[in-house]
Amino acid sequence: MYTLIHQDKNSKARLGKVTTAHGEFDTPAFMPVGTHATIKGLMFKDVEEAGAQIILSNAYHVFLRPGMEIIKKAGGLHKFMHWNKPILTDSGGYQVFSLALFRKMHEQGVEFQSHIDGLKHFLTPEDVVKNQEILGSDIMMPLDECVHYPCTKEESRVAMERTIAWAKRSKDARQKDGNFLFGIVQGATYEDLRAECTRRLVDMDFDGYSIGGVSVGESSNLIYNILEMVAGLLPADKPRYAMGIGYPFDIVEAVGRGVDMFDCVIPTRYGRNGTAFTSGGKVSIRNAAYLEDFTALDPKCGCYTCRNFSRAYLRHLFNAKEMLGLILLSLHNIYFFLDLMRQIRQAIKEDKFNQFKQMFLMNYNNQICA
Repeated sequence: MYTLIHQDKNSKARLGKVTTAHGEFDTPAFMPVGTHATIKGLMFKDVEEAGAQIILSNAYHVFLRPGMEIIKKAGGLHKFMHWNKPILTDSGGYQVFSLALFRKMHEQGVEFQSHIDGLKHFLTPEDVVKNQEILGSDIMMPLDECVHYPCTKEESRVAMERTIAWAKRSKDARQKDGNFLFGIVQGATYEDLRAECTRRLVDMDFDGYSIGGVSVGESSNLIYNILEMVAGLLPADKPRYAMGIGYPFDIVEAVGRGVDMFDCVIPTRYGRNGTAFTSGGKVSIRNAAYLEDFTALDPKCGCYTCRNFSRAYLRHLFNAKEMLGLILLSLHNIYFFLDLMRQIRQAIKEDKFNQFKQMFLMNYNNQICA
């Protein structure tokens, strides 16, 4: 499944490749998020042309709407959404944690009310695996329990033990070959719990490992420390996925600590709200400063938006409430994140990741855009 191609000589950054039933993708990788079996505001052909090799969808949302029966009749998620490359599906543990109107954790599974219509549901770890097998996911996530930050050590241990028990049940529930199941490391900000959870999951021999329960309110330093510690305990021949890490500077920092895979809704969410990520920092395109600015959104960017449209035009679209504005900014942001990964991979290949990181963070953080 995972091939380690090159280890940067001066950092923990890794260049690799993951092979799935629907093709390969290079790591470090960013996965655009298609929560509801679509990447908001964009067509898949444009996402693919921007360089996406894998996307993420969410089993929780698809389970609620349109439902497993529809997906099954369609022949699986790939056919339903007409995406022929790899798909990773999140189990929905975080969505239950953050979205459900009511939730109650049991040893057997999780009880919750839909945030859509208030209907009650109960899902076991076995249900979650079965649903993802119906979806035809290339990479599946088991049901886990994510805790709030801050939380007590006892609360974190309870959630960690439940996550480990559910991981074992998820592994036992697999019935189909050809897809992969990752273990999810929990333990909040407690290093001993994180280390224990990591060791116990590694002993179960999953296809890859996710670092969950990060970026839920902690400081950046705490997040980085957790990522570095856990990545250092994970096997070198398996991919490492930091769930929900999505700001460019966080991705760069995490890659330097040995993480391989990332996802976040940030590119399209920010794009729909008029904010672009550029090589010089974030740009709020609605600002009056761009009224007569006929330069490209990011002169260093090769995306369709930057090749064809000015900041003045993009500002006009947003102020006129035209759909095209949010589409063009979302497309640019997706391209920016995917191009960042391409640059990272090239830097690792040349053993220059630390130099790349230094220059990227200096340019990104110091050039404050209006």
